[in-house]
Amino acid sequence: MIRLTAGPREPFLSLVFGAAVALGFTMGPSTAAAAEATVAVATNFLVPLRSLSEEFAARTGHSLRISSGSTGQLYAQITNGAPYDVFLSADAARPRRLEEAGATLPGTRRTYALGRIVLWSAEPDRVSAGGARALRTLGDGKIAIANPEVAPYGVASQEALERLGFWEPFQDRLVRGINVAQVFQFIGTGNAAMGFIAMSQLAGRPKGGEGSIWIVPPDLHDPIRQDMVLLERAEGNEAAFAFLDFLASPEVLARIESFGYSAPTN
Repeated sequence: MIRLTAGPREPFLSLVFGAAVALGFTMGPSTAAAAEATVAVATNFLVPLRSLSEEFAARTGHSLRISSGSTGQLYAQITNGAPYDVFLSADAARPRRLEEAGATLPGTRRTYALGRIVLWSAEPDRVSAGGARALRTLGDGKIAIANPEVAPYGVASQEALERLGFWEPFQDRLVRGINVAQVFQFIGTGNAAMGFIAMSQLAGRPKGGEGSIWIVPPDLHDPIRQDMVLLERAEGNEAAFAFLDFLASPEVLARIESFGYSAPTN
């Protein structure tokens, strides 16, 4: 679990105020009303959320406590009573299931991003020439994907391989990670020659240090619609509701796109 809260109250408030001034924002609610929301976030969105949480604190005075994992893992935790206020899923299905089960606050489910996948190799030029051509060079090497049973990015990866005609031939060469973060590790350490990861995982990597990528065309998989929802526990939590509005603001949506996502269409 990653805590994005500070220790002593006065230093924390000074830090937040200074950040707000530096970024040109004014504080929203008074610091006396500052609250904390506990956020369960799919692994692909962890890095963007860490960055955005600092801006959120500067704008509002509220803080976030973040836990990450595959969407399937987080969903299981929530259905077993994990104390989360906000769920940032990598799909639309699980937030909808929670809504249908009455485990969410009405009217709070919305799409915050559309995910994109890339075929990535740590080797320069390995996959740049195109996906099908790169996959044909795999030989006896391994290809990594997130486990489709728990990770929506794994579902998209499987769909891409199926539509390219490689899913069945590659069954003995597939390495399944529990989430895209583990897939990234498999490829980066050489345990897989290439694999499908979230485009957001490569955001900010130094030029020349990103290996080689092929951006998977969107027609090779169903849309990765990433929904968020406030859970029942968030009732009365000002930080959770402020965060819901924060992620829907135009400037924050633009920031999300800069991390390798597409903007939601609704």
